[in-house]
Amino acid sequence: MYFFGRTEKKFGQEAKKKEASDRKGTSEAHQKNAFNKQKRSSFFGRRSSEGKRKTASDDHQKKPSLPTTQKAKQVWKKKESTDKPSLPSEASTSSGQLESKGNLWIVDSGCSRHMTGNKTLLHKYEPFFGGSVAFGSDPVGGYITGRGTITNGKVSFENVHFVKELNYNLLSVSQVCDEKHNMLFTEHECIVLKPGFVIPNDQILLRAPRRNNMYMLDMSIAAPLSNISCFVSKASLDESSLWHRRLCHVNLKNMNKLVRNNLVTGLPTKEFICIDKCVACLKGKQHKSSHHAKEINSITTVLHLLHMDLFGPTSVKSLGRKSYCLVITDDFSRYTWVFFLNTKDETAEILKSFILRVENESDHHVKIIRSDQGTEFKNQILNSFCESKGITRQFSAPRTPQQNGVAERRNRTLIEAARTMLSDAKLPITFWAEAVNTACYVQNRILVVKSHGMTPYEIWHKRKPFIGFLKPFGCQCTILNIKDYLAKFAEKSAEGYFVGYSSNAKAYRVYIKASRVIEESANVQFNEHTLNKPGTGPDWLFDLDSFTSAFNLVKEYVPVSHSATTDISKGLREDDFRVELPIASRQNLAESTSAQNSMPQSETVITSQAGPSIESTSELQHLEEVGSPSAEANTQQIITPRENQPSTVQIQNPKDLPEIQLEVVLPTLELLNMDEASQLDVIPRTRIHNTHPVENIIGNVEEGVRTRISMHEANVCLFSCFLSQIEPKKVAEALKDNSWVEAMQEELLQFQRQGVWKTCPLPKGKYAIGTKWVFRNKKDDKGVVIKNKARLVVQGYTQEEGIDYDEVFAPVARIEAIRIFLAFAAAKDFKVFQMDVKSAFLYGKIDEEVYVCQPPGFENPKFPDHVCKLDKALYGLHQAPRKWYETLSSFLLENNFKRGTIDKTLFFKKSNQHIMLVQIYVDDIIFGSTNESLCKDFESLMKSKFEMSSMGELTFFLGLQVKQTPTGIFISQSKYVKDILERFKLSDCKALGTPMSKTTSLSPDLEGEDVDQHQYRAMIGSLMYLTASRPDIMFATCVCARFQANPKVSHMLAVKRIFRYLKGASNLGLWYPRNEDFQFMAYTDSDYGGCNISKKSTSGGCQFLGSRIVSWQCKKQSCVSTSTAEAEYIAASSCCAQVSWIQNQMKDFGIDLFNTPIQIDNSSAISITNNPVKHSKTKHIDIRYHFIRDCAEKKLIHLVKVDSEHNLADLFTKAFD
Repeated sequence: MYFFGRTEKKFGQEAKKKEASDRKGTSEAHQKNAFNKQKRSSFFGRRSSEGKRKTASDDHQKKPSLPTTQKAKQVWKKKESTDKPSLPSEASTSSGQLESKGNLWIVDSGCSRHMTGNKTLLHKYEPFFGGSVAFGSDPVGGYITGRGTITNGKVSFENVHFVKELNYNLLSVSQVCDEKHNMLFTEHECIVLKPGFVIPNDQILLRAPRRNNMYMLDMSIAAPLSNISCFVSKASLDESSLWHRRLCHVNLKNMNKLVRNNLVTGLPTKEFICIDKCVACLKGKQHKSSHHAKEINSITTVLHLLHMDLFGPTSVKSLGRKSYCLVITDDFSRYTWVFFLNTKDETAEILKSFILRVENESDHHVKIIRSDQGTEFKNQILNSFCESKGITRQFSAPRTPQQNGVAERRNRTLIEAARTMLSDAKLPITFWAEAVNTACYVQNRILVVKSHGMTPYEIWHKRKPFIGFLKPFGCQCTILNIKDYLAKFAEKSAEGYFVGYSSNAKAYRVYIKASRVIEESANVQFNEHTLNKPGTGPDWLFDLDSFTSAFNLVKEYVPVSHSATTDISKGLREDDFRVELPIASRQNLAESTSAQNSMPQSETVITSQAGPSIESTSELQHLEEVGSPSAEANTQQIITPRENQPSTVQIQNPKDLPEIQLEVVLPTLELLNMDEASQLDVIPRTRIHNTHPVENIIGNVEEGVRTRISMHEANVCLFSCFLSQIEPKKVAEALKDNSWVEAMQEELLQFQRQGVWKTCPLPKGKYAIGTKWVFRNKKDDKGVVIKNKARLVVQGYTQEEGIDYDEVFAPVARIEAIRIFLAFAAAKDFKVFQMDVKSAFLYGKIDEEVYVCQPPGFENPKFPDHVCKLDKALYGLHQAPRKWYETLSSFLLENNFKRGTIDKTLFFKKSNQHIMLVQIYVDDIIFGSTNESLCKDFESLMKSKFEMSSMGELTFFLGLQVKQTPTGIFISQSKYVKDILERFKLSDCKALGTPMSKTTSLSPDLEGEDVDQHQYRAMIGSLMYLTASRPDIMFATCVCARFQANPKVSHMLAVKRIFRYLKGASNLGLWYPRNEDFQFMAYTDSDYGGCNISKKSTSGGCQFLGSRIVSWQCKKQSCVSTSTAEAEYIAASSCCAQVSWIQNQMKDFGIDLFNTPIQIDNSSAISITNNPVKHSKTKHIDIRYHFIRDCAEKKLIHLVKVDSEHNLADLFTKAFD
């Protein structure tokens, strides 16, 4: 229904004169009577008593016009009888009156729509019923029966309604404005402006807001006449800027409001302006721009635009050990898919397979992908894939998630639903992935897309979803067991919890309480009305505080007393959901779900192959058939060390097996409920035989029986299960885990024992250094966590040199010194032991006056503002390592130890024919002696002064795995090789026999394709660390390291070849046999101009103690050699320097190694060394390389000619077969 007002435009000067003359000749009573009886608008005709419609024009021809005292408003009056004068009909434009139903249009600001009563004026006319039209007090003045378009050749107005009863053509101001044309009324005319025309604010006096397609002005709130801005002069720009600064940079709108409303005195009565923006205001007040949603969505098909985002990592991993969730939403249908990932790096492959699947399923192509700028989305793999598919990439600006609002809002919707479902089901947070999956599956079927008025499922699949089969998440249920062989009277079903819907079958997903696995089956009975009760334990229970909106779960739950029982009515027990490491693959199922028809994914699944039962088939008949596939992954069965129900082993009783007379029942007792009474079953269910069928034996029959001694590793692994596997990043996270709380308390207890600090007020003029907690898991050589270590460190970067510290240097052992130590131990046939000093730095006394803040989380509640004055060194202080070294070295020297001449981390003590050796690396100590009793004395000596941790025989030190056997010592880094292969995703690469091909010749390759510089450098760094025990990759690694500044694809391929070599030779290492052969020998070699860039040569060398290699070198020479003799001479000089260091090192071991032979395959280099003649081809050689001549003259070394095929240093100058 539409409403009309009256135009207020005057109809000409002649109309004014006529109204004045008529006003004089008409009685006041007659005028009043005519106005009170008016029923309809002057623009409409009326019906006579005979039913014939009459128009205002007809009345005008018969009756004189009616004088009026008003202006254009309510000019027309309804005719009551033929005896009274009718309204004037302004049919003649020449007389200033309106032309009825001509092509003259009245611009009416009170009219809500364009309307006309003349059908001939309309182009593209079409019948249309738009309801009735009301005006005045008549609710139904006419009916809209059609619509069309009017034009004058320059401007067209569409959607003009046809009302037959209307005598005049009305042009609606509001509808014109809706078409982006502004209108301006002046004293003489009305102007229709082009779109985009803006009137300056300083020219506006009043505003009439638009309401119900009309412009209404409330004069009660208009400003007083004395305050109207047209009477206020404008201030100059300089004056405005001055007052703007005087008033503390208040905005100009507020300044002008003070003037207009006369709210202050002393401020000039002027209108303040500002043409240029205030720079200071921009610096101090600038904020992020607003992000308005699109009013009209231009997307018209599915898959035109995909929004995606990744949330995680979650500190509490899911049942499938996943930490991330990828959420993808289609813009048009708002259909959503979720995928669960272990690491961010899996994103690219999942997206590639997902796009191919959904394109095949929907017969549409993905055109645009919108995401943030995370590396999981912005990488070379996805860039290449999208470029090949013609997909446009759109990225949100950094730290502007509003630009990816659809994905962010979908994340919030899913997380809030999952949080609510877990809270309602009373399930542990390890079920978060199942909850998110189920929420996505259900929301695709129930959320309504506002622009379409349909659910995402209906838009995507073109049919309405059926939801009658949906069940409450986490409700108790029973699942029919048809996989296992059951005894005659055994229970046929197992209890569990409903956790979702199958992704590839018409089945429910049920978490089995007894077996701790998720099965899919159609044979499920639900108990929807019984609520779960919370349990206790680690990962329990759901907590709103830990389940944050970003899904970054940080809460680790503190174990409490396990008092739950097996009866489900008495509450759920955390052990019913404890998830151990997966050890066996059950089935290949979707690890990520498309939560559409791709029902929530299974993280641990055993699929039931049974058909639907009679009880549950009726509901499952309506499950939609499986739609889009999901990313495949090998899901693994989750097992636990024990069952929570009494269980027995059903063994067939072959006739040929003798029976033991005694029959017993062995129920599985709850280990955590040993304090509870246990009821033994009186009915025998198991027969125990002294012989068992082969099919009933678990494990390999051919293997020997495991003894208790061989169970050591298993016990270590079991012990690690009681330690926290996650390293917290914040104190708040650590305080929620008992393991880390105990570690922090142990650290503070050590502070108390050592008298590290004293609490006191902070003196005037002093400042306190901040402290923080660092959490690390200490692991053994196999990577098993053996200790949770919490360290309170000082933020030493705030220290000032000369005030808080002075000298800071502290020596540490070189890796060659460690290998020499082990080689000497192998030669002298003694064992090497290891010790660790607990909180070593706390033993170092400091001389400076240093104050630190109280430890976070352990502030003194009585004196929260106090600080701690240090008496001992703390980790993080610049001088802490030096103070600890001084304390330890002083203690050893006081107890008759001597310090090494060259290596200041080596201490030794000789007793008769025996020697005691001690090597120090900060707080890690390795030691050994030819007399084992000296080792025991040293261990007792250290424990008398320091708190020590004895680790027994050396097995792992500085990343080296050390295995001591009766025949020798083996040094390797096999665990580290496995770690770096997994880190760089090369675990499944094909193995090669050599680290570098002999035909490989690397160059800068400036035209080649760039690779990730950070990854390349990380790979080189990992390989360099590995060379501590792998001399076979030394040359290849050094060659690849020369291109770290600008790596290309060719260089990356060379690096990956080294990894492929390590894949097939991961267990290689150094072997030091136990014998008395301790002859010192060295090899040296050099290529000639081997570097393709600079034409510089590469020096190589290695040193042996007997048959034990203890040191090796590979280095590009610093100058260009003019001959092979010069290159070999320079290489020999470098080798001689290393030999000299080893000779001095061995003096402290009590062995003199003089006149050491250096094997070299170049006779000219030998001649240059032995005959110091200034030849024209050698006089330019740098003086530092003539160091070898001095050593040869002193008989410290001598060069020996060796054939090239027998020169072992050749390994470090070129690639080998």
